[in-house]
Amino acid sequence: MTMPLTQSGNVSARRFEIEGPLLLQVRRFGDHRGFFMETYSRRDFEAVGVTDHFVQDNHSLSATPGTLRGMHFQLPPHAQAKLVRVLRGAVLDVIVDLRHVSPSFGRHVACKLSAEGAEQLYVPAGFAHGFVTLEPDTEVAYKVTDYYVPECDRGLAWDDPDLSLPWPDLPGGPVLSDKDRRHPRLRDLPAFF
Repeated sequence: MTMPLTQSGNVSARRFEIEGPLLLQVRRFGDHRGFFMETYSRRDFEAVGVTDHFVQDNHSLSATPGTLRGMHFQLPPHAQAKLVRVLRGAVLDVIVDLRHVSPSFGRHVACKLSAEGAEQLYVPAGFAHGFVTLEPDTEVAYKVTDYYVPECDRGLAWDDPDLSLPWPDLPGGPVLSDKDRRHPRLRDLPAFF
């Protein structure tokens, strides 16, 4: 559930009940040729609450609907905030608060992101992040605030029964990497954040 709207320039942002994440909408300018949009404007994003400095852009293609990537995070001092958007297709994006000092520790936010809707999800550092694709050939792009550091790479079990994450019912189950099948449950994670 999102909260009241803030706006700056071509960017509007809605907050969630969990402090930190934002659902962003960037205005599209369309005509008979198609559309144009500023997918990122530091000035406007900072004005609505995204003040992080992004250092890298990542891009994934998932050919099969039901491909689940997650739940990923990096440890401090290389923790990553993310700014996630869908270039083609659609996903259900899910994040889990791993911040032990947070009143929302262990709670999640889930929202649909699509190329058609042009939403973006801001994921602060201290959250596990994952998504499942809802359409074939879905492409996801996301900015991160730190570089990939293999020794800091961690994950959370996508199917942790204590979390009851709202993944859609997928016939045959999700398409997962071997790595994503083996992440620990939240109760087995140390207090990283």
